[in-house]
Amino acid sequence: MTASKTILYIAISLDGYIARLDGSVDWLFDVEGDGGDNGYAAFYQTIGSVVMGRSTYEEVLTLSEDFPYADRPTYVLSRSEQPPAPHVQFTAESLETLIPRLKQTSEGDVWIVGGGLLVQSVMDAQLLDEIEVAVIPKVLGEGIPLFPKGTVPTLLKMISTQTLGQIVSIRYEVQPDQAAGTPADESTR
Repeated sequence: MTASKTILYIAISLDGYIARLDGSVDWLFDVEGDGGDNGYAAFYQTIGSVVMGRSTYEEVLTLSEDFPYADRPTYVLSRSEQPPAPHVQFTAESLETLIPRLKQTSEGDVWIVGGGLLVQSVMDAQLLDEIEVAVIPKVLGEGIPLFPKGTVPTLLKMISTQTLGQIVSIRYEVQPDQAAGTPADESTR
């Protein structure tokens, strides 16, 4: 059994936004992809647990009558008490305990769905193993950034690219303990 990874898998506009200012992702739905699901089903088969912020959860609920992750343990981070909801577990557990626990217990990788503040927190805690971004050929001009101001500088290594119609998907491995722009320690050269 291979070790589970923590993966951010997300779509961004060409100018780096994951949603409009109101949280809407309607701009994703008219993009020419590969004619299929743009690799989503294959990715989802590798997932054992899903983690998202409360605002992202609320936006997901507007997209479909059926909760799209009902067949996976889904954790919604919230600082405030939430009423029970089907298919999700609300939690105020720290990422530093939640993510390692899920990596040990999940039957697959841990998917960080979003949003930007959760991504920032996961990166700050150095809990992210890979990032896969689907770059959508649209400029939104404003919105919710994938990496909010103050996100810790991080060095990434590209491990694959794929063209899906007009979409470019890029997968990166997060390089541990090396801030971007910081010279590597002599022992790692």
